[in-house]
Amino acid sequence: MTGHRSDFIGAAVERGFVHQCTDLGGLDAEAARGTVTAYIGFDCTAPSLHAGSLVSIMLLRLLQRSGHKPIVLMGGGTTKVGDPSGKDDTRKLLSDADIRSNMAGIKDVFAKFLKFGDGPIDAVMVDNADWLDGLAYIPFLRDYGRHFSVNRMLGFDSVKLRLEREHPLSFLEFNYMVLQAYDFLELARRYGCRLQMGGSDQWGNIVSGVELGRRIDGLQLFGLTTPLLTTASGAKMGKTAEGAVWLNQDMLSAYNYWQYWRNTDDADVGKFLRLFTELPMAEIARLEALSGEDINDAKKTLADQATALCHGKQAAEEGSSGAALPTLEVARAALKAGIPAFELFRKAGLAQSNAAARRLIKGGGGRLNDTPILSETQMITADDIGAGGAIKLSAGKKRHALVRAV
Repeated sequence: MTGHRSDFIGAAVERGFVHQCTDLGGLDAEAARGTVTAYIGFDCTAPSLHAGSLVSIMLLRLLQRSGHKPIVLMGGGTTKVGDPSGKDDTRKLLSDADIRSNMAGIKDVFAKFLKFGDGPIDAVMVDNADWLDGLAYIPFLRDYGRHFSVNRMLGFDSVKLRLEREHPLSFLEFNYMVLQAYDFLELARRYGCRLQMGGSDQWGNIVSGVELGRRIDGLQLFGLTTPLLTTASGAKMGKTAEGAVWLNQDMLSAYNYWQYWRNTDDADVGKFLRLFTELPMAEIARLEALSGEDINDAKKTLADQATALCHGKQAAEEGSSGAALPTLEVARAALKAGIPAFELFRKAGLAQSNAAARRLIKGGGGRLNDTPILSETQMITADDIGAGGAIKLSAGKKRHALVRAV
């Protein structure tokens, strides 16, 4: 962490969280002088966040562990508009009820990573609908819209890339940058927030907020973005061929979450250990230097650490013990067509006969990806493959097997 005065900036740079900053030296000095209040916004577009949001969540956690105050901003208002950043298509507009339901699902995950309360560095959760929903259109345009240059807005990547690809950009979405900038101003006024953080696709929105605070209230605000992560294979972080790697256990089992990290590409292990665990840097250096079969030890450590943060130590231990589960390989074509649950249980060695498998499932002892199987004739298909690339079958609490498509 040499060259930086504050623990926060030093650790953030060292671990790979920093992509751009409006004034890194000024922010470093501010963080060294005292407590900095910072926020990241999360729109409520799904019932759970996925692993792609973990860089932001871990950055808020690092901020708090370094002695500063995090604000989690729920986008109850901005979700109604839709952020065009990084998107080729207009987001589906959600109803107020959908947004409230999604927000309820998202909120719980933050309590696992941050300490909330009334203390000086305790995290707070805020909903931007509290101030956006009540805005009067004409007064808002007059007081704030005049500070935004359309010429400049057209030059930001979130807008420019969309237009270059000749994908439509609605006026509704074009307003998003203005609303996000206003969020920063409101948080600065209400909570003394000085720093907005987010992914690199948010740079234009963040800079707009920094400038709005200076022009309206004469505030010195800061913006910091994180790299937009892709895996070594080129996939977007938090996405797999089987779907999103959700952070809520009711949408993705802790076992499959563990498997996702265990299956990390060799080239990503060091980067992911720095971002998604709190292991000392010397230990990370040792682990990422491993090669051959030994790199699997580093992947298991990554999976254990990441799963313990999101789902608890017990879930991490269960995931780790599951790494050696017996595995049944099934032709992908057969899985696409579907195989009755009782038959798959027998083939996987969890029952000695079809009749025994039927009795097991009828008695409530059969589970598919940790969810009870309601009928012994339920068809298990390729759609049931989890983020770890396998289907997990369980007979009772202690006997498990994996099914993989080949």
